[in-house]
Amino acid sequence: MDMRTSIEQLIVEAEQQIHDQVWVPTAADRALAAKAAADLQTAIGTPHAQEALCEVDRLERLRGALAVLAISLARVHGRLAWFLGAAVTALAPVLHWRALSPEGGPAFGTVHAEARQYADAEDAIRLLQDTLTRINAA
Repeated sequence: MDMRTSIEQLIVEAEQQIHDQVWVPTAADRALAAKAAADLQTAIGTPHAQEALCEVDRLERLRGALAVLAISLARVHGRLAWFLGAAVTALAPVLHWRALSPEGGPAFGTVHAEARQYADAEDAIRLLQDTLTRINAA
């Protein structure tokens, strides 16, 4: 399953929980969601802007987005933490990507990602950003 599909499934579950009032975001949840959404928007640009970047820069921005999610996760508890934790897990393959050649030496198990994989991860992060914005408005 690709990252976008995994994130879409998490979003469906989160929106259903909010709709059913199983999850009622607190003021702290909403504030953290707003900050994370803004930081994700800064980390990952538009599809056109991202595609214009070299692989090293795209990977750097993806790792930056994961850092935003990890920092946000460290500052929250309950359902928002569970949602963010699942999102980080879905995006974890990014941590195994490399943009540079290992030049014949060991590469710590990293792999070279394809352009479609970068786009998939970036789209997944944009979906998260949109969802966090909606959580802020809940």
